[in-house]
Amino acid sequence: MKFEFLEYQLDQHVLTITLNRPDRLNALTRELEDELFHAMRTADEDEEVRVVILTGAGKGFCAGADLEALGWISELDWSQVNTEDLRQKLMPSRRLAQGSADFQRTYSYFPAVRKPIIAAINGVAVGLGFVLPLYCDLRIAADTARFGTAFAQRGLIAEHGVSWMLPRLVGMGNATDLLYSARLVQADEALRMGLVNRIVSAGDLMSEVRAYAEHLANNVSPRSLRIMKQQLYDDQFQTLAESIDRANDAMIPSFGCEDFREGVAHFVEKRQARFNGR
Repeated sequence: MKFEFLEYQLDQHVLTITLNRPDRLNALTRELEDELFHAMRTADEDEEVRVVILTGAGKGFCAGADLEALGWISELDWSQVNTEDLRQKLMPSRRLAQGSADFQRTYSYFPAVRKPIIAAINGVAVGLGFVLPLYCDLRIAADTARFGTAFAQRGLIAEHGVSWMLPRLVGMGNATDLLYSARLVQADEALRMGLVNRIVSAGDLMSEVRAYAEHLANNVSPRSLRIMKQQLYDDQFQTLAESIDRANDAMIPSFGCEDFREGVAHFVEKRQARFNGR
């Protein structure tokens, strides 16, 4: 697929997806959402991709939905609206080969991508631009980044599962504050509450994220990452006993995989690992 509203750059197993509407602070349109899904699906299927970085062009990460593109909604005759048709138009399912039904929704499909996804948050991330990083596996932010849910200021609700995902990252108290007040949060406060994993200077953001992504791509097993990611998300719906049993079931095949043999060999031989993901 040819991308018009994002950049897709693969280099040495690290894919960088850049939302590319800088004049609109990378605000989301249906076209950009479709391109993002196709980019993530391509990354999921491409064995050359081991790690994905998601970032934004220009000064912002993502300013949420492009309200100009959604102006038609306020002009609808609600006595004539078919709500199911409108729901499918605005909130389509996003189905990948893997993943439970929970991770096949409009934005929740990121956990179904079988590669780590790192959000490199280079600027403002509000509304839907706040939601996207929540579904990434890791969030590294520039010290100039700002975060806000925005929904309550637009007369909306906690959209796209944010009321499920956000408390798991920052706790119920912080989630309540962020959703109710819709206030903007600076990067240092986002770090304190656990919304992001790390903050770095704006000028060093991409080099720092790239270095971490290259470590994941080259020094650990892609097979391990693939299975661990599925465990982490699926186990949110399991009991401890179920989690242990599923891990035990997955452990035995690990001993017979090529990455396990390489993991032992490169340690014993004191050399760079050469994992192949199998």
